[in-house]
Amino acid sequence: MAKHRIFTTSFASVYPHYVAKAEKKGRTKAEVDAIIGWLTGYSDTELDARIADKTDFETFFGSAPRLNPDRALIKGVVCGVRVEEVEDPTMREIRYLDKLVDELARGKAMAKILRSQ
Repeated sequence: MAKHRIFTTSFASVYPHYVAKAEKKGRTKAEVDAIIGWLTGYSDTELDARIADKTDFETFFGSAPRLNPDRALIKGVVCGVRVEEVEDPTMREIRYLDKLVDELARGKAMAKILRSQ
């Protein structure tokens, strides 16, 4: 079976949409970056490098410094699909990120988005 085209899409081409979605609802680029850092372990410098070199989504998540073990706590529906039921590991990571950005845009507190105890 062929890979989904999102896997070969550059993260840099989608990142501005994450930021725009958040800013449209009064949130900030820094909050989007904090979510991405929490999920993947990328520092701001590393994130900027991945954006600059137009890393594709598959490589972006496959090379993540430290995927957060608490990401398994992310539950819910995004694009009509339950994120916890997505079978492909890379697609699940992409859906986790989509869900976190959705929560940010809906005004959820950062502590809750980052699953802080």
